[in-house]
Amino acid sequence: MSAEPNNKQDQDMPLISHLVELRDRLLRVVVVVGLIFVVFAVFANRLYEILSIPLTNNLPEDSKQIATGVISPFLAPLKLAFVSAVFIAIPVILHQAWAFVSPGLYAKEKRFAFPLLISSVFLFYAGIAFAYFVILPILFQFLPSIAPDGVVYMPDITSYLDVSIKLFFAFGLAFQVPIVTLLLIWSGISSVESLSAKRPYIVVGAFVFGMLLTPPDVISQTLLALPMWLLFEVGLLFGKAFPAQKDEPQEEVTE
Repeated sequence: MSAEPNNKQDQDMPLISHLVELRDRLLRVVVVVGLIFVVFAVFANRLYEILSIPLTNNLPEDSKQIATGVISPFLAPLKLAFVSAVFIAIPVILHQAWAFVSPGLYAKEKRFAFPLLISSVFLFYAGIAFAYFVILPILFQFLPSIAPDGVVYMPDITSYLDVSIKLFFAFGLAFQVPIVTLLLIWSGISSVESLSAKRPYIVVGAFVFGMLLTPPDVISQTLLALPMWLLFEVGLLFGKAFPAQKDEPQEEVTE
């Protein structure tokens, strides 16, 4: 009679232990992000000055940034400090996620998952750097030039911050395309030949992705879609160079 409760208790314990571990790892992430945010908050105004360089370098002579909100000069830099803390803590976040799921992975999955994890972090930061050093300067060279006559181009600091964060996030995700391509090939979901045949749909999907995640202008949408397509081609090249390894058949054991 007492066996059933004991069995039920044994089944519940792994779930509880997993939830406790998940809670502990989430707390570690929150602590790391919080500590980085506290440090960045001290230099929040300086961070915003650095972020706004692509804009201020391309503003017309009679223009400058403005703050239309009552507390925008206070909140915008703090928001940037928090988002920067999250971006900086991404290696810690992914490490905690990896530590949580890795015990449930097979040895073969661990072998290629960890290098892909490192590559994913590098590509995310590369996407942010590309957006900051290439996309933002081009974008803010173009936008003031198309302002109608009689309109003084004076961007609001909150709007500029939102556009910048959106572009950083969009390009950070877009630069994951080679990782996604390799995972599709190595997992057997698709193949190099199948993905190559779907190239026209991939290109259209890249432009749709750019339309959804970038400001409503053709320049930024195109500058996001083209790198996505090129990175897809890079993923195909790596998929050809490093094909998926087939599992070796296990020998039958005869008694």
